[in-house]
Amino acid sequence: LKTVCVFCGASSGRIPDYVQAAEALGREFAERGICLVYGGGSVGVMGALARAVTKAGGKVVGVIPTSLTRRELSGDAIGEVIEVDTMHTRKAIMGHRADAFIALPGGFGTLEELFEAITWTQLGVHRKPIGILNVAGYFDRLLQFIDHSEQQGFLRPQDQRILSVSADPSELLEKLEAAELPEGVTQWVTEAET
Repeated sequence: LKTVCVFCGASSGRIPDYVQAAEALGREFAERGICLVYGGGSVGVMGALARAVTKAGGKVVGVIPTSLTRRELSGDAIGEVIEVDTMHTRKAIMGHRADAFIALPGGFGTLEELFEAITWTQLGVHRKPIGILNVAGYFDRLLQFIDHSEQQGFLRPQDQRILSVSADPSELLEKLEAAELPEGVTQWVTEAET
C-alpha cells in the first residue's frame, strides 16, 4: 500500500481513545511510508490523524470542498491541500488516489463515504481493500447490522470479505495488504426472482 484514504470525523468524539487511535494510525502510516489522503480538515479525529502523519515525517494530501473550509480548517492546513467545488469531486479524487480505504470513528459523512467505497467494491467498480479501525468498539453495532443484512438475504456471504476489521492500526494495515476481495456483482437479482 502506497496511499490510503481515511474517512473520519471532524469531531473528536466523547472519549480520548478516538484521537489516540487516529494518532497511532498516523504514526503507522509514516513508519510504513504510506501517504494519507483524507478530507482535508484540521479539526477532530481528522486533524489528529493528519498532524500525526506529518509529525512522524509522512506525507498528507487533504481534499476539501470550498464550502467546508471554514468549518473543518482551524489554523494552518496540514500537508498538501486540494480545494474542490463539490463533495462528489472530493470523493472522486480521494478514491482515485487511494490504494485502500480505512474508516475511523465519525458521523454520517464518514459512514456515507465508507459505504460508497464498499458498494464500489461490491459492484466491481474498483478492487481496493477497505478497513475499519474499530476503536473502543465504536463500529460494533454497525458490524452487527451488516451481519443481520447478510442473514436477511440483502448481502452475499462473500461480501463480508470486503471489510477488514481490527482495533489495532498495524494489524489492520496487515489485513488490508493481505485482503482477498470477492468478485464484483454483475447481477444481484436472478431472473427467477423478477
